[in-house]
Amino acid sequence: MLCHLGAFAGVVFPFGNIILPLVFWIIRKDESAFVDDQGKESLNFQISLSIYFIIAGLLGLILIGFFMLPIIGVFGVICVIIAAMKANKGEKYRYPLCIRFIK
Repeated sequence: MLCHLGAFAGVVFPFGNIILPLVFWIIRKDESAFVDDQGKESLNFQISLSIYFIIAGLLGLILIGFFMLPIIGVFGVICVIIAAMKANKGEKYRYPLCIRFIK
């Protein structure tokens, strides 16, 4: 659950949405297969979301990106909250629209 909720650190400092889940995952991945799985899932989603934000920012030059940025932000917050609630119950969660960089 901390890997998922750690993504909100991005609000406080740049790339905190990737750094804090990465730290939690590295520390706890050997203790539990569930933590390993959900840590990778959280990292993959945060990396994907960062890419989506960069693309939307670039598309802001032609105005469409300005509409995409808040949609991506709300989508990210909702998905992280759902993932944290599922992880807290011990259920595996797969983020939608997630590119699986770490397998």
